Parts: sequence; structure tokens; C-alpha cells
Amino acid sequence: MIPPADSVRSYRPGDWFGIVGERAVVILPPTEKPRVAAIWELVDGGAGFDVTLDALISGGLRDLPAFVLVSTGEGETKVVIRGPATAEFEVDGEPLRLEGSSATTWVERSMLGVQRMSIVLDDAADDERASYVIDGGLFRISRLDESPAHEAPNELVAEPAYEHEFPLDEHEDEAEDAHEEAPVEELAVARSPEPPDWIPAPPVLPPVLPPVLPPVLPPVPGPAPVLAPMPGVGETDHDGLTVTGAWQPAPAAPPGIPGQPPAPDVTVPVARLHISNGDVVDVDRAVVIGRAPEARRFNDTEQPRLVTVPSPHLEISSTHIEVRPGSGADHGSAVVTDLGSTNGTVLVQPGLGPEDLAPGVAVQLIPGALIDLGDGVTIQVTSP
Repeated sequence: MIPPADSVRSYRPGDWFGIVGERAVVILPPTEKPRVAAIWELVDGGAGFDVTLDALISGGLRDLPAFVLVSTGEGETKVVIRGPATAEFEVDGEPLRLEGSSATTWVERSMLGVQRMSIVLDDAADDERASYVIDGGLFRISRLDESPAHEAPNELVAEPAYEHEFPLDEHEDEAEDAHEEAPVEELAVARSPEPPDWIPAPPVLPPVLPPVLPPVLPPVPGPAPVLAPMPGVGETDHDGLTVTGAWQPAPAAPPGIPGQPPAPDVTVPVARLHISNGDVVDVDRAVVIGRAPEARRFNDTEQPRLVTVPSPHLEISSTHIEVRPGSGADHGSAVVTDLGSTNGTVLVQPGLGPEDLAPGVAVQLIPGALIDLGDGVTIQVTSP
């Protein structure tokens, strides 16, 4: 998409849900209302293309008949479209049209130099409703446009205040009817940010009383106390080892999977991974493998090795598995853990049948094991 500082986004009201964030735009049909709140929270938090797409298809394409996802990063615009929607782009002065209904799964395209964009969801309402300028938020739309700021149409108007406030519960229709029937004067008063004309009186504070001190008792007759000599003056019975206590911050949480003992520091690889794309990786520390792996789950003291593998059909999750040196009973070997991938991980150990890895459960790897990530990507495990 066009850089936000140089572009103007606008929409026309309709029935579809438009979720507009800083890095991604998601459009869902009216039937997907139950998942709108979760997707909005993700997009509003700054999620990019891979994370948002994983969330959209986590339940399978059968439960998601239509959607549009547009994301931008480093000058590249990615779009995925499925169902009865049309996306039109101008790329380096040339028009490009994508129709989601033309594919059984979805239509995906990656582009550089996008100058303008239009996503049309309802052709019947295209010319009947006004267009409203938007920055970001959650809207009911029939069309979304983005164009250079200096070429924005003159008929664009500021978005109505209520467009951000449509309800997401079962009382939506009643709330919309009440909003339409309310007089203009009442709505203006309800939204008025003006402060009251009166100024409240300062609070009356209770009087400050002097503290009550305990009575001073006379000294009790008796032998004079024996004072210990000051350090450096005369002799002392200090053993020279005792150190006064000092507050120390709590230690940082150990890296790795909760409940699993941390692996000891390793400098010698415990296994070697031969990936089907030709990459060879030694397991001398945590290795995170996926379509676009991230190290957000690790603390600052651990620097995992991030390995990217191809996934032309997006069957592999962005952060799919972790392979690391084992600890405790697994010390000296490597263990693999599925990190909650969308389509799962299959492990085939020598002499054993295929095993579907349970998310978050570490499994010891035997030399000769084969890890299948899907999308034709496999990993052979050998001794280092």
C-alpha cells in the first residue's frame, strides 16, 4: 500500500466488516461477526501479514467462505482475497484486477510500487453512498479505497462519529434504531466534550494534629552496658567473612518451555538438521524454524537461531517448531517441540510409526529421525 503519510483512505458504508490497522487491512463478510473482535485486537496491535493470515485460517478455509487481507512492509504490498470480492490496483501506472471468486481456495499476489487500491464488496451500493475519510478503526463497509493524497476526490467527507461505535452484541439492531430515531440535539449533547461551567469547591481537609509521643521512662539502675569496639579501634571478633545483606532483583525467568528444565550451556552441537531445501543447521542452541520465524518468546539472554523455510501454499506456520539441546534425561541429544503450528508437525523416528507432535511437548530426537512440517518441507536429523 502507499505510505500512510502520502495516501488517503476512504470507505463507503455497507454490510461487510472493515478492520483497518497500521500494517494490515482485513475485510470480513457479515457472517463472520463472531470473529471480528479478535481480529481487530490483533490488527490494532500491529500484526503483519503472516500473523494475521495464520489467525484467519486457523479454523480452516471451510469455516471462512470469504475474506480480504492486504498488508504492506518495506515497499511490498501483499494481498489475499477469497470469495465474492474484487481488488483493483494500479502498479507502476498499470491496472491490476483480482477476483476472489475465481479460485477454489484464494487468490494471492505480492506487488511493488502500488500507487492506488480499491476493494469492492457490493457493486449495487457503489454509487449510492458517500465516501468517508478514515485513518484506522473498525467499520461497516461496501468499498475501501486508497489513493495518493494529492489525487483524493473532492467529494470525500469526514467520517461520521458513530461509525466507530457500532455494537458487536445481540442488541446491535436495537441500538442502531435508537440512534437513527434520536433527535440531532440529543446526540450533540451526548457527544459533547465541553467541561461544566461551574467549578467545584475545594475539599475541606481535617486539621493536622501533632503526633502523640510515648512517655520517657527513667533509666533502670544496673551495670553499665559493654559497647563493642568500633571497626579499626582495638580488637574485634568479626570473622572477616560475613557480609551484610543487600537487596537483589529477582532473577530473570529461565528460557525455554515452561515446566521443562533449562538446557545447560552448549558449545558442541548435539545434532545436525538437514532441511529438504538444502540448508544444514547444527543444534548447538535453540533453533526456531518456520515460514517467517520470530524470537518473541525468548528473553534477552538467549539468542536462538532463526531458520526460514519455503511454504508456497502457506501450510507451514510463521513460527512452526523449535529444536534445542536437551536437558535432564535428554542431555546430550536434541529435542523438538511444536510451537502451536496451524497444521501440526509429524515426527517419524527410526523403528517407530509416524507421530503427531502435541503443541508445547518436547520429544527427544534419535539420529535418523524425520520431521515433516508440511508443504513438502522435511528435516532429517543426524549426529553432528
